[in-house]
Amino acid sequence: MIRPVLTEIGIFLIPFAVYAAFLLASRAQVLNRDSWPLRVVVKLAITAFVLVTISLVLLAQFSGAPPSSTYAPAHLENGKLIRGVTK
Repeated sequence: MIRPVLTEIGIFLIPFAVYAAFLLASRAQVLNRDSWPLRVVVKLAITAFVLVTISLVLLAQFSGAPPSSTYAPAHLENGKLIRGVTK
């Protein structure tokens, strides 16, 4: 469960990292408050929310088992653990 959460956090941070890289490339001070005006931060946050929303929709559409499949849970056979599978 932690991997999808960290993935979404990483996707959220992408626009901010790109802007910080732009500031570094333009030789501006990245940690200077004047380099991060409120208008830019709001635009970056909106872009980040759009990216996260798109990634969540794509994750819901294209991951997981097919709708008609059934799940056989993990179980023990002859003392060995057999993984759960979708059939």
